[in-house]
Amino acid sequence: MIAARLALCVLTSLGAQRPSPRVLVWGGDAEGGAPFVEADPADPSQVRGFDVEVAARIARGLGGRTARFVQVQWSNIDQSVERGDFTLGLSGVEDTPTRRARHAVTLPYFEFREVLAVRPEDAGRIHGLADLRGRRVATLGATIAYDLLVAARDTTGLIPISYDDDVHPYGDLVAGRVDAVLLDHIIAQRALRRRGGSGFVILPQPVALGHYVGVLARANSALRDSVDAVLRQAMRDGTLEQIFRRWDVWDPSQGALFDRVVRSTATAAPLGSAAGSHALAYLPSLARAAGVTLLVSILSMALAVLVGLALASGRVYGPVWLRVLTTVYVEVIRGTPLLLQLFVIYYGLAGVIRLPAFLAAVLALGLNYGAYEAEIYRGALEAVPRIQLEAARTLGFSEWQILRLVRGPQALRFALAPMTNDFVALLKDSALVSVITVVELTKQTAIYATNVGSWVVPGALCALVYLAMSLPLARLARRLEQHWRPA
Repeated sequence: MIAARLALCVLTSLGAQRPSPRVLVWGGDAEGGAPFVEADPADPSQVRGFDVEVAARIARGLGGRTARFVQVQWSNIDQSVERGDFTLGLSGVEDTPTRRARHAVTLPYFEFREVLAVRPEDAGRIHGLADLRGRRVATLGATIAYDLLVAARDTTGLIPISYDDDVHPYGDLVAGRVDAVLLDHIIAQRALRRRGGSGFVILPQPVALGHYVGVLARANSALRDSVDAVLRQAMRDGTLEQIFRRWDVWDPSQGALFDRVVRSTATAAPLGSAAGSHALAYLPSLARAAGVTLLVSILSMALAVLVGLALASGRVYGPVWLRVLTTVYVEVIRGTPLLLQLFVIYYGLAGVIRLPAFLAAVLALGLNYGAYEAEIYRGALEAVPRIQLEAARTLGFSEWQILRLVRGPQALRFALAPMTNDFVALLKDSALVSVITVVELTKQTAIYATNVGSWVVPGALCALVYLAMSLPLARLARRLEQHWRPA
């Protein structure tokens, strides 16, 4: 009886969480900021932006509904809408063939231009992608701009640099870490205003055109048609134009887009290529990213071993002041997030020393894991029975001889298994370095998954590659343990 009542309570609770038919639940990413979606400074629990107002207009047009916002990472909008986390995705969602093939996509309601931003001294020399041979060009990952840069890589020789946000690319452009940024004109203009209109210039000639759309689950094609009807009406009665003018994003190209959409039931041809949905097309990129992951991990582990040995030696053999310093380092590094350390080394130290992203990634991972390695080595050294050390001293061995002949070999056997575990963990933690523009395996997989609209195949490929890198290491460690095991 109690179990039945508990089940009834659970079902009632779940039912209470379902959105009302009078509510349109829509998803977007407030981290992207204005003018799309941002937290309202007057009330941070609310959001504002032109996509917020577009969502409200759509909700009213669907029988007087109320719009309710759900926060979701921009790259996960497609997957979340198919899961049913919300009904409509709006947040500068780009119109692509892959998205149209996998989801119910609305008609385009805004036209954007992919524009290049460069430093003022380069404005006279750079006019397009063809002038960026050998240069580093930044953009957001899993976007039309990123696809354009990857396509141009083979023909122009430029180097695409992927970011997880649209703020740091422009900061790195001003700092000289990248030579250009390719993004939507709205994002570029917002970044320029944020810097007081200086630091970089936006080239007037667009690289390409694209459109923002709403995305619904594939099964919601009927609702999508109703949303299209609301958007067309908003174009006719001037509601959309008023919204865009309020957010200072209206220009003549929007009026031309509205005329085309209203006159025709067909939507504008999306920009891009559907070839990205095939796994074979992504294998070279995944292979390169796996190589980056492996190289970062090996170099970081080598640095971690050196740092760990130095710290462990200081804690075991050093004077009191050195033991205190090494203990403080270990506790501070282990007590703060690796992600924070990455940001401090890459961005925080930029005013003192401007480290390349790859070097910053190796340093952050190596210094972080060095603290953990130090504890492994210290524990292994102290695990050697003291009676053996006293016997060696009685025989006249120096401390260096004791370490080399007695303590070190035994400590190595004790430390081998946890060292292997640390390397496998570091291999996976290397995924964090994508936040400072290093495109490793997980980041490339996320770009692949976003472009094809599914994590099934990309996730399986990524897991297989990680297993292919980690399993041989674990097997080697077991063989070494067996070889060095005392008889």
